[in-house]
Amino acid sequence: MTPHPDRTVLRGGIVIDGTGGPRHAADVEITGGRIAAVGDVATLPGDHVIDCRGRFVMPGFIDAHAHVDGRVFDAGVQLALLRQGITTVIGGQDGVSYAPGDGVWASRYFAAINGPHPTYAGGGVAELLASYDEATPLNVGFLVPAGTVRHHVMGMRTGRADAVQLAEMQRLVAEGLEAGALGLSTGLDYVPGIFADREELTALCAPLSEAGGLYVTHMRGGYETNTAAGLHEVVAICTGGDVHPGVRGHVSHLHVDAADADRLLAEAAASGADLSFDMYPYTRGCTLVSMAVLPPEYSALDVDTAVTRLSDPAERARLRDTWFPGVADKPSLGPEWPAMIRIGHTPAADWAWAPGLTLAEIADERGTDVVDATLDLLVAGRLEVNAVMAVRDERPVENLARLFAHDAHTGGSDGIFVGAVPHPRAAGSFARFLGTYVGRSFEWEGAAVHLASRTAERFGLADRGAVVPGAAADLAIVDPVTAVDTATYDDPRALARGIDDVFVNGTQVLRDGALTGALAGRGLRRPPASTTSTKGTP
Repeated sequence: MTPHPDRTVLRGGIVIDGTGGPRHAADVEITGGRIAAVGDVATLPGDHVIDCRGRFVMPGFIDAHAHVDGRVFDAGVQLALLRQGITTVIGGQDGVSYAPGDGVWASRYFAAINGPHPTYAGGGVAELLASYDEATPLNVGFLVPAGTVRHHVMGMRTGRADAVQLAEMQRLVAEGLEAGALGLSTGLDYVPGIFADREELTALCAPLSEAGGLYVTHMRGGYETNTAAGLHEVVAICTGGDVHPGVRGHVSHLHVDAADADRLLAEAAASGADLSFDMYPYTRGCTLVSMAVLPPEYSALDVDTAVTRLSDPAERARLRDTWFPGVADKPSLGPEWPAMIRIGHTPAADWAWAPGLTLAEIADERGTDVVDATLDLLVAGRLEVNAVMAVRDERPVENLARLFAHDAHTGGSDGIFVGAVPHPRAAGSFARFLGTYVGRSFEWEGAAVHLASRTAERFGLADRGAVVPGAAADLAIVDPVTAVDTATYDDPRALARGIDDVFVNGTQVLRDGALTGALAGRGLRRPPASTTSTKGTP
């Protein structure tokens, strides 16, 4: 056999291939960015050989819901992801990201979630995907963000789209899919998605149905006790009525009791909807403080106008009397909301002491009531403030384990790296799946399915998520004894342990736990002529 100049052999590991089949001892040959062989591989002169004895060779994990559209270029973020075995992230989440358009609005609105993109200034989905090619060690898939599409066509108008506007939105969705987007995302508790009705969203799924893409949604209504209503809308959108023949659906960060999830997902399937979901292994969430505590129309304002209004004593009195009492009625918060919202990020230098404190603690520190403290914080940060959100029901590990065991579950971190004290899910989710939920929700073979191959199948990444000949060589070499998360709410950036060697597109991007400097990632494009199944197909 003639030596290949870039041939790598992973020697002596236990392969967990992502098919759901049993683990087996095998070598893995990597050539030309792909897996060339799995089995007994002879060593040739010039081979790069890695000793994998005592470790699992697994498909690189795919984060089904990540907010690193702009942060993936940062070395610290790259390291945190790769140390968890993540080789692909799916961006464009919650209906808001840079493309289509020039990215200015999305960069402002999601500044505390996605952060800015270092180079994108327009050109659409094609240009955005190109920005990731050989510019990062991870692959990036992208969803056409429906909120950005609506804003591009309608601005912040709250009414229904007319026929011309709807046709233009459909054109932008189709254009993004043709450029390689994996699907369409919505964020129906964010603006302007909150203003889009079911009919509009169903119509936007018509080009999605033609392309075979996935409908990915942050459902309307805050999840938890409103999950049934949110899923009812998802079913109607995905089954399509007489608008389209059906699309597959995916629910983002499914916050709900496991027993309720079993029942509601079974009802959705019986109604003809083919749904999957992602959820991270924590009960607390993370979002924009303005979305949690202000009327939605504030997010529809430009920042200067919003700051001016929130600084006005009369407006503050109105919000105190007529709005803030209702915050206690939100299903995800309740009357203890000031103690449940812990600040993660503010850009205001004078408030650099606030991250890590709850709104109640900030009010005590300043000697004001919580309404004034909250509004002062938002004004100082020009609404660019995020927070870790506690929940009323801190579900036990056993409940989460049941949720993750569901056949429709895929791993997603909802990771946000913006902030001095971010949520630990960004640096810890996938390692926590391995360290805590292997043996509870699934065995190691199941972990490869939930964290890689099922996600690849749902999002149309046909050549990823498996350790089989011909697949893209995205691989994580995992020590099953030491794999664990170390990030906590008090130390949220602590790196995971147990994964020290990772390959992306056949190139080693993590060696001995450190970045190699290789930028082997790329923007992942969906093939133009997709064969992905639609309505009713498991």
